[in-house]
Amino acid sequence: LPTPTTLQSSPPTSHLPEQPKHFQSLILLHWPLSYLALFWIVQPLFIYLLFTSLWLLPALYFAWLFLDWKTPEQGGRRSTWVRNWYVWTQIRDYFPITILKTKDLSPEHNYLMGVHPHGLLTFGAFCNFCTEATGFSKIFPGITPHLATLSWFFKIPLIRDYLMAKGVCSVSQPAIDYLLSHGTGNLVGIVVGGVGEALQSVPNTTTLILQKRKGFVRTALQHGAYLVPTFTFGETEVYEQVLFQKDSWMYKFQSCFRRLFGFYCCVFYGRGFSRGSAGLLPYPLPITTVVGEPLPVPKIEKPSQEVVDKYHTLYMEALHKLFDQHKTLLGCSKTQKLLFL
Repeated sequence: LPTPTTLQSSPPTSHLPEQPKHFQSLILLHWPLSYLALFWIVQPLFIYLLFTSLWLLPALYFAWLFLDWKTPEQGGRRSTWVRNWYVWTQIRDYFPITILKTKDLSPEHNYLMGVHPHGLLTFGAFCNFCTEATGFSKIFPGITPHLATLSWFFKIPLIRDYLMAKGVCSVSQPAIDYLLSHGTGNLVGIVVGGVGEALQSVPNTTTLILQKRKGFVRTALQHGAYLVPTFTFGETEVYEQVLFQKDSWMYKFQSCFRRLFGFYCCVFYGRGFSRGSAGLLPYPLPITTVVGEPLPVPKIEKPSQEVVDKYHTLYMEALHKLFDQHKTLLGCSKTQKLLFL
């Protein structure tokens, strides 16, 4: 894996590397397509089997689902086997994706990690924290990572089990409270900018929605969980996004879609299977997640707004420092600024 000193600035779109092998490109598409297959093919098949002689198979699953309903909010059910699948290493090598540790994380504490920026498909955070493709367990021994995502995903049969197997957890307050109050060595990653930040995901921008997002700091204080800033360089470079005017019908559709489903229906494109063509494949540009130094916080059951504001400011300063220390090594210009909205 490349070291920070050997990584170069991302090449412009007109001078991209040679086209990746088709096999690796297909494996990359497996990640989003697997969720669509579970939702549109496997789930209808299970319902269909209820009306056949094989009705017992889906019936047993749905009975078990009823008994297992609260598991996503009680630590989940991760699978070492799933996290070590070969397909994740292929996704890692496509870009490539790497993780850079700046300080050790002690297993004696719990951590609440801010994941920045959101990007469009959050390739860096997924590969680094939901799989072992970049060797998280070896880099941070004794730490169990969890990446939080929208709660309603865990209400969908089969998809919930697939997510939990990779160490993904619900972003709901009960789920995060459970992980930060049961044992030590737990690391919960929250994409603080949320779905709104996805619309900020265009190349050559480093704008984060963070100024008024303070709930994660309050949660960290309530549990005495150390705050960990991270920044993924290259996350916003792998796709081009079509942005619409706020008074356009498409922007209004995107806003309506978000209200219904909890995330934006973004219009984006990358490269196709043939050289020079456009498609849904991301550009194979380096993605590096830098994990910053943990910020100790006191445990306060009911922190005042003043205390929350204090540690939120300290967190933003730490994130800003992390970005400035690594930006020139990881693809950004010396004059690039990190902006908070």
